[in-house]
Amino acid sequence: MASARTTGTTVRPTGARSHHPQPGAAAPPRPRDWAEIQERMLVPLYEAVYDRLEVGPASSVLGLGCRSGLALLLAAGRGAQVAGQEPRDELRELARNRRLRVCAGSRPTAAVPRSAHSLVTVFEQLPGAAEPRAVVAEAAGLTLPGGHVVLAAWGPPERCQSAPVLDVARRRAGRTTARDPFELSAPGTLEDLLAPAGLRPAGSGRVSCPFAYPDLDSAVRGLLSTGLFEAAEEFSGAPLVAKELEEALQPYLRPDGTVRMENVFRYLVAERPR
Repeated sequence: MASARTTGTTVRPTGARSHHPQPGAAAPPRPRDWAEIQERMLVPLYEAVYDRLEVGPASSVLGLGCRSGLALLLAAGRGAQVAGQEPRDELRELARNRRLRVCAGSRPTAAVPRSAHSLVTVFEQLPGAAEPRAVVAEAAGLTLPGGHVVLAAWGPPERCQSAPVLDVARRRAGRTTARDPFELSAPGTLEDLLAPAGLRPAGSGRVSCPFAYPDLDSAVRGLLSTGLFEAAEEFSGAPLVAKELEEALQPYLRPDGTVRMENVFRYLVAERPR
């Protein structure tokens, strides 16, 4: 499989758009907000993992739940062969616009012809996932013997300034099935997912990933694009959720109008035995 190229894949910024829906307006462009605002916040995590595992020309990397594919672009820039899986049509199309091979499901296709890879990453899919064990089992099944799976989750909530902001999602979701994004942050929780999937631990690390935005509007749009607020918006309505997000972000609003929250993410490296 030919490796993806990064030529011509820069993300173009857009002008500010209101996150408050107008009567008769189309749904907010959340996938593009993810690609243009939020995705870059996790670059320190991607780079730390690739450095640790020495990702390069000998690597075959699959991004499970790769969204619009920035993590794969960074791996491709190191010479790796890359492919992705992304169930959401809009995000998958954005990834393909970046010249990435991305399919919707786990079976090999013309887009992703390989059935197993030396590294499978789960960077964004676990926080809030309804069935984390199923996600990890799928990742293990797509990994070559002797290869690695990397799982990522939020760090301890007391070390994440975004924690009280994300709490808006829980408070406004009512009695829906919304999951706590910090559910996998407790010590040993990620590790408990490995053995049922036939994996064994091979190291871990913590990475500082500040969430920094040029203005309050961008902060709200970026956070809403994570998918963590969908249940809250369905239960309480998008305008109310956006309003409460603005209020929760006030402590992190700086005099120059920018917004910054210091956060820590944790990653766990697992090996599939030969």
